[in-house]
Formats: sequence, C-alpha cells, structure tokens
Amino acid sequence: MLTLHHLEKSRSQRVLWLLEALQLPYALKCYQRDPKTLLAPAELKAVHPLGKSPVLVDGDLVVAESAAILEYLLDQYGQGRFRPQDAGALQQYRYWLHYAEGSLMPLLVMKLVFGRIPQGPMPFFVRPLARSLMAKVQALFLAPQLKNHLDYIEGQLQGRDWFAGPGAGDFSAADIQMSFPLEAAASRTDLDAYPNIRAFIARCRRDPHYQQALEKGGPLLL
Repeated sequence: MLTLHHLEKSRSQRVLWLLEALQLPYALKCYQRDPKTLLAPAELKAVHPLGKSPVLVDGDLVVAESAAILEYLLDQYGQGRFRPQDAGALQQYRYWLHYAEGSLMPLLVMKLVFGRIPQGPMPFFVRPLARSLMAKVQALFLAPQLKNHLDYIEGQLQGRDWFAGPGAGDFSAADIQMSFPLEAAASRTDLDAYPNIRAFIARCRRDPHYQQALEKGGPLLL
C-alpha cells in the first residue's frame, strides 16, 4: 500500500494530484505546521531524517523529493501515462520537472522569507533597518530575477497549453510539478502581464484530479 506523508499547504499537493490522476489506492497521513514557525512537525523525522514533506512510502521503500516521487510513481504505476514518449518532448519534460524546484521555487521561497523578516520578533529600533534591507533585496535582486524567469516561462507557453510535447493536449507530470511554483508566483507577484501563465494555472485548477487533491489535502499555499 502506498502511503503519502502530506504536510498542509506544501509541495506535497503535487504528489496528491498525481496519485489521484493515476487513480491509485493510497493512504494519506496529514501533518499540520507549527503555528508559530510554520515548519513541519518533528514527527515527520520518524519518516525521513530531514523531516520534510512530501514523503512517499511504498512497502519498505521511502522516497522523498517531489520530482523523485513523481518519477517513481510513473516508473512503477504510470503504464506510460503522464510522461511524453517523443524524445524531444521527453527532454522538455525532464527539464521542466527539475526547473520547478531547481530554478524557480528558490526565488519564490526567498521572496516569502524576506517579506516576513520585518514582521518577525526583533527590537523595535532594528525594525526600520530590517525593512529597508529587505526592501532593497526584493527590489534589486528578487524582483528582476523573478521577472526574468516569468518572462521566460511566458514565452515557453506561447501557443501551447502544457510544458512538454508539441501538442496542445500533452499534459504530463511536468505540468503537475510546475503548477506549485506558478501558484506561488500568482499569490506573491502580479501576473497581469503574463496571460499564458495565468491561463496555465486556470487549466490546472479545472482538472478534476487537481480539485480532488485539494479536497483531500487542504489549501495549497501558506
């Protein structure tokens, strides 16, 4: 029996989506974040030493990291679904599967963290300095970097519905993987200038298996 160890409002939602799309039987063990730190609870370390989510358990095998879990599920249970067969499309699939966490998500995490630092506990006389420093980081580094990435993604989605494959209907696990950072971008950045990204997010949200994952796993973002 597959067991997904799922942290609320986290990347784990993507694994839930693929499990629903593959229509696999699985057990779901949900964890709540610490209300003060927003970190995962300590009991997740009993599942994986890093204490992070998602973690998938299949018999004696423990698999961590979103992309690795998606690939494992497709290798073992996919039966050719949600992964391109064309060589060129397969290369694009692999690229976006790893780009999501390797390139895009770190910037969004930094944006979230640097945006929260001035609201954290600190001596009152330090707060103006913290706000000034964090605003400079956002304006001089994060905003230009995010714009560069969002411009790139917008161009890659021009004329296509999904990230991998030459056809409009070539939905794959790469789209599942890309959905979370783009949802995060939508919540933390103005996407008015990015109609292709907004359309991609809307297509993801209309997927019935996406909706089922939300019903079981709870809200997507912090």
